[in-house]
Amino acid sequence: MAYLENIRTFLRVYELGNMSAAARDLRISAAVASARISQLEEYLNVRLFQRTTRALSPTEQGNLFYESATKIVEAVEEAEAEINNVTQSPRGTLFVAAPIGLGQSYIAPAIPKFKEQHPQVNVRLRLSDRKLDLTSEGLNAAFFLGVPQDSSLKIRKIADCRRVLCASPDYIERRGAPQTSEELISGKHDCLNMRYPGVPEFQWPLQTEAGVKRFAVTGPFEADHGDVLTQWALDGYGIIIKPVFEISAHLASGRLIPILQQEPPVSIQLACLYAHRRRQDPKTRLFIDFIVKHIQASFALLPNL
Repeated sequence: MAYLENIRTFLRVYELGNMSAAARDLRISAAVASARISQLEEYLNVRLFQRTTRALSPTEQGNLFYESATKIVEAVEEAEAEINNVTQSPRGTLFVAAPIGLGQSYIAPAIPKFKEQHPQVNVRLRLSDRKLDLTSEGLNAAFFLGVPQDSSLKIRKIADCRRVLCASPDYIERRGAPQTSEELISGKHDCLNMRYPGVPEFQWPLQTEAGVKRFAVTGPFEADHGDVLTQWALDGYGIIIKPVFEISAHLASGRLIPILQQEPPVSIQLACLYAHRRRQDPKTRLFIDFIVKHIQASFALLPNL
């Protein structure tokens, strides 16, 4: 098993490009990770990485070995699944990511229930409104709002989520409610945007009489955390665009008021992404099935606001 652990360590170092990051991901020390790579290089009699004080990069042999090593680990995982019959008794650790709002309200509450049914499976949940890379982040699955760009991943659609433009009663009293979508870009209103490094100029897609039109809205505040935007809107600082499932309680209580309902935002797809393998890890499939069923049942109970 030591050789297999050395290979797994090599894969994480290769994918993350950093020994310390790979060690943290594997929950081992950097010294142990380095020792495993050295043992593997000694066994193979090749240098897998070029190391300097500031950088680590794979050698030509390292690039070649990565492709084969990935297949080795996948083959072992498939063999273990068959031998241990993990479809009936899954075990191991799942690394899962989700947007903050969805994760807090729908996925996190379901994980203990999944654990009750499958006590030998541990779940590591990472919540972030940034788009995460499954390979580099070491994820088994990622729940995702929007359209994924990586065609190498498999996607399981969960729902088309209705979105709404809304603001607080205080904001509407002070600034008025926009009567047309064009007012959003006229300078009369403040729009609160989700933005983080690497994201292109933000646009709100609305269904107008002329069809779907995108509006490059602006405002005084931006954040990379969806709950921050919601709180700013509740405090009267601007207009937000949100999936109804995230703010249904605020809409029902009247703390947020829908606006421009005659020109609503385009719905956004909720899906789950996972690696495209010849045979999916059974515990990953069981977890996705469980969470999808839970989300869909929860969405069915949302009020038709």
